[in-house]
Amino acid sequence: MEYIIIIISAVFVNNILLAQFLGVCPFLGVSNKVATASGMGGAVMFVMALATLVTYLLQYYVLVPLHIEFMQTVAFILVIAALVQMVEIILKKISPALYQALGIFLPLITTNCAVLGVAILVVSKEFAFGGTEHYLNLAESVVYAVASAAGFALAMVLFAGIREQLDLSNVPKSFKGVPIALISAGILALAFMGFAGLV
Repeated sequence: MEYIIIIISAVFVNNILLAQFLGVCPFLGVSNKVATASGMGGAVMFVMALATLVTYLLQYYVLVPLHIEFMQTVAFILVIAALVQMVEIILKKISPALYQALGIFLPLITTNCAVLGVAILVVSKEFAFGGTEHYLNLAESVVYAVASAAGFALAMVLFAGIREQLDLSNVPKSFKGVPIALISAGILALAFMGFAGLV
């Protein structure tokens, strides 16, 4: 039951993008087409799941025993950068079209605050389940990371679909482009805040 609560909470209630506002740069930059947005969501999901797994182990088996927790941010960024390079190499070999479509935003996953934010959240934040406070274990951490990335991907794909429809709509001249995109993003975030009563 805890895993279901973690998934619902991460995807809908505390959506990393629409409720916590982490990862807004790729949200606005790569969300012009649904195909590109879903590709970016998949890449972020892969990196976020692996990064959480590796950083969790790094935190509790290296940083804490050596009493160098202050190096957490630097160590986590290095892990994320290495994983992004791996994803970039794999995408270049497997799907050159998606690699080209993602362009500069693929290396920017390294600096995507959503990936770093989730990695830090799972090792530092207490979560309440059934009235008790506890830190996430490794399995719960990976589930939380995958669910957070799924929420990120869901928000990206929904927003990309809205932007594709907006391109076909009769929008007033002063609202065309970024202004209507930001208004739509705000409305989408308000819609997701309606899920706050679920958990």
